[in-house]
Amino acid sequence: MASSSTYYSLFLLIIFFTLASIAMARSQPNQIERDILAQQEADQVMRLPGQPLVNFKQYSGYITVNESHGRALFYWFFEATNNPENKPLLLWLNGGPGCSSIGYGEAEELGPFLMQKGTPQLRFNNYSWNQVANLLFVESPVGVGFSYTNTSNDIIELGDTITAKDSYTFLVNWFGRFPQYKSYDFYISGESYAGHYVPELAEVIFDSNKNVSKEEYINFKGFMDKWHRRPAGYDPCVSDYSEVYFNRPDVQEALHANVTNIPYPWTHCSNNISFWSDAPSSVLPIIKKLIDGGLRVWVYSGDTDGRIPVTATRYTLNKLGLKISEDWTPWYTNHEQVGGWTIIYDGLTFVTVRGAGHQVPTFKPKKALQLITHFLANEKLPSKPF
Repeated sequence: MASSSTYYSLFLLIIFFTLASIAMARSQPNQIERDILAQQEADQVMRLPGQPLVNFKQYSGYITVNESHGRALFYWFFEATNNPENKPLLLWLNGGPGCSSIGYGEAEELGPFLMQKGTPQLRFNNYSWNQVANLLFVESPVGVGFSYTNTSNDIIELGDTITAKDSYTFLVNWFGRFPQYKSYDFYISGESYAGHYVPELAEVIFDSNKNVSKEEYINFKGFMDKWHRRPAGYDPCVSDYSEVYFNRPDVQEALHANVTNIPYPWTHCSNNISFWSDAPSSVLPIIKKLIDGGLRVWVYSGDTDGRIPVTATRYTLNKLGLKISEDWTPWYTNHEQVGGWTIIYDGLTFVTVRGAGHQVPTFKPKKALQLITHFLANEKLPSKPF
């Protein structure tokens, strides 16, 4: 007859193996998790032709935004250079309408890889914004860059509204593919006609967050953009090199791009988009609504931008009727130079960047990095030399 101590030992052994089995089951990914990991691995870009070596991961591919129409947006995502788990997620959009965030934003302005002058190869950007954020570029709407639709009528029905809706669907589905970023603080920035895209997408997120499930909720904190118009002042030769590079079959294969054999070449600005169905004359009501909703809003401008002068932007912002808490104050770089000027309103910050044209990160990359760093940290730009 077994002693009570023997029964007790068997009881403890059963508990041990039960707990071990539970722990093992929890440590093993389920089928959904395995599918997500497999898709992320499929999207990972190991290395592009002519790319310098880097120590961060990058991903690119397609996110479907309308299955019945066969609409899909192309993205390129870069982890932050250090401690990406402690950095926010930033979406960058270029405008046009019809211009590529890959061609301008990533390859000529603020991305980790800039187009090398004189040859269709890449060089590392020492002022890349993925030093301070996990950085996401999207070619939007369909018809731009590598983004496509299998329904030809979609191209003649484009406008601000459908662009904002598709971009929102993209984000929901992108977070489904990369759920590890759902809890990250999320921000949007852009330039040119993205002065429409950014606040309009922000409004869709803001409104949708009130009614969606926890799985589709976006941890949206604010946006920073630039008044809209077509880009001007950049070196057109760099754009030529970009078009050669992104049309190379080996580059497209590495980026998992053009998987449907789009019947036209990749270009900075789409020649297929010749009609735009809706474009409100002003996005100020949207900006006012989002300020009242507690979002962080910054507007920036290059002070040598001949297309959108600083004075015109100031007059426009004054129409919001916001109280000025700090008027026309210089901000400084770490070389004790004036970086530009700021006006801080009740709920909005306006920043000028000294010596910058329309594409601020192209003309003044170091100041642009300082600008986005302070915006993401919710810190005022330095008002005295340091």
